[in-house]
Amino acid sequence: MALTVPSPRAALTDERNGDCAWWYEHELGWPTEGTAPVQLPTGLRFDVLELPAAAGYAALRRLRHTGPVALTGRTMGVLVAAGSADELPGLLDWLEWGGVSLALTAIGTGGRIIAPTPPGWAPRSPGAAAWLRPPELRHEGKPELPALAGLGSRGGGAPDLVRLVDAVATECHRARLAHARKGRTTTVQPAAELSAKELSTDRSAVQPLAFS
Repeated sequence: MALTVPSPRAALTDERNGDCAWWYEHELGWPTEGTAPVQLPTGLRFDVLELPAAAGYAALRRLRHTGPVALTGRTMGVLVAAGSADELPGLLDWLEWGGVSLALTAIGTGGRIIAPTPPGWAPRSPGAAAWLRPPELRHEGKPELPALAGLGSRGGGAPDLVRLVDAVATECHRARLAHARKGRTTTVQPAAELSAKELSTDRSAVQPLAFS
């Protein structure tokens, strides 16, 4: 009797389909767009403050508690509450940064950012977007993002948008002055040079700052 050789077992299907869309949609509940690369629309779950990485690293040392922080090449993105992008110009004026040339921008409704590689995944390519301070997973509770009163801040341990904007604006200005003095591009400190302690969050380190 001839032996029947079973057909080779099909390889298990990776639900992520080779990209990170599955992780964002299922682990965070965030909508995604596109596939190469996967993008995250802003203005829905969050807005993003973008600034030079050199200034961003300095700000992270000052603010142990922020929202999620991503790095894409030489640009750092700090996630803030949806609606915060519209508040940035007025907030900078109130903090007396209005009229000062700062490499600080906000991406809000209608914008997109490249989805950083999920934590623990191998980088897709050198310089690819990656998390420095990753977002909390959906089952860990509702994430707290830097916000003004009325934009989603729940008080207590929630990050404060005013303090965050003042810190990143200060470091953007310092980086610009350093660039002017040196007459060359300011060196970006690699993420590896920051310790885990410096990149971690500490809710007790930030005190609320009123904005009115």
